Amino acid sequence: MKKLSVIQHNSADYLGLMEDHFEGRRIRFQYYRPFTEGVNLPDESELGDGLILLGGGVWGSAGGRDVPSLEAEIKLARACFMNDLPIIGIGLGAQILCLAADGKSEAAPLEFSMEDVTRVSDDALNGFMPKQFPLPIYMRDRPVPPEYAKILATDSKNRPAVFQIGEKMFGFSGHPGYKRAMAEDLIMEFEENPDNPAPALEALTMRKREIEDALVSIMTGIIQLTGLMRE
Repeated sequence: MKKLSVIQHNSADYLGLMEDHFEGRRIRFQYYRPFTEGVNLPDESELGDGLILLGGGVWGSAGGRDVPSLEAEIKLARACFMNDLPIIGIGLGAQILCLAADGKSEAAPLEFSMEDVTRVSDDALNGFMPKQFPLPIYMRDRPVPPEYAKILATDSKNRPAVFQIGEKMFGFSGHPGYKRAMAEDLIMEFEENPDNPAPALEALTMRKREIEDALVSIMTGIIQLTGLMRE
């Protein structure tokens, strides 16, 4: 069985709906929680078959309120490059992926929204990316992919929403498997909260089925391109 290392940056932000897709394909995953006392990031030799860098909630990477483990995670992502391992970066994780791949992140205020993103090309994610789909965002700062990255989808402001670096590395500005309860827990966990979160919470409830349906196709494409089902 394949095994993924998953880096969490707070207790509320996890794989969400993506867990079922990995489990259904018999792909194991292990969470690492460096924000917990006594818990470290995995060693390079312990990465397994790939790395997932999750969102950060109030944490960013552009200097305003950087996640404490930022430099160590950039180093870990670069190790994946060297070993040709897949990486999936979500929110803050997408910023870290960019920083590890000669891109950057740009400062932006804490945002909680539901973006409608649009596919750039028909072959995105091996042809499985939906033409348009909702992408929940709970993030400080924004990823700026390197020039050589392939942009797979853009948001309403024509900013990169999903991008690909090389063959096996993917960044999402938002979480394609987000649940309303995850946002509610983030709001309760931290003193700093996004302005007027009610509309985004309501959108997560009203568009739950759309998020679930889009994730089926998104995960199919990711699994194919990363080779996580191959022996």
